[in-house]
Amino acid sequence: MITPIFFVFSLLLSSSHAAVQDFCVADLSLPESPAGYACKKPAAVTVKDFVFSGLGVAGNTSNIIKAAVTPAFATQFPGVNGLGISLARLDLALGGVVPFHTHPGGSEVLLVVQGTICAGFVSSANTVYIKSLKKGDIMVFPQGLLHFQINSGNTQALAFVSFSSATPGLQILDYVLFANNLPTEVIAATTFLDTAQIKKLKGVLGGTG
Repeated sequence: MITPIFFVFSLLLSSSHAAVQDFCVADLSLPESPAGYACKKPAAVTVKDFVFSGLGVAGNTSNIIKAAVTPAFATQFPGVNGLGISLARLDLALGGVVPFHTHPGGSEVLLVVQGTICAGFVSSANTVYIKSLKKGDIMVFPQGLLHFQINSGNTQALAFVSFSSATPGLQILDYVLFANNLPTEVIAATTFLDTAQIKKLKGVLGGTG
């Protein structure tokens, strides 16, 4: 007969997701796999692998979307490899926008530090969740759902973002459609945009086809 204590202990063991080693610092000399980077040999690990200073510097917002994302993912911050966490800094100039995009690998939490950001996402049921966020507000964006951020204030905006993955990935919808060689005819058939609009957007974002 299984005792209650043994049963509870067995449940704890079976439900535990604890790592079998302390950490797995990314070995950036090897290619990344779907499971992340291979672990650097422990003898080669230093404290520098666990520290990242890049989020203290504003990103360059002199671009078409007037926005900059500074990532601290496993590629930039090897110490988070395998831990299921990462961070990023988001700078939005006046009128800046991060267009509809998705992170296939993780959920996102955004914390507004400065300015006002209009943010939102669309569920798989096509329900829209949108909110104007001010300093100190946070908003969560579930994994894989299309979402956006817009500087809706009259000053520069700054936010810090956390992810539930060391490599959350990124696909920006506008770039998926207009910044590659996806044929214009295919885009027209699947989006109901006319050919002139598509070619104009391809010209702006560097696409062909």
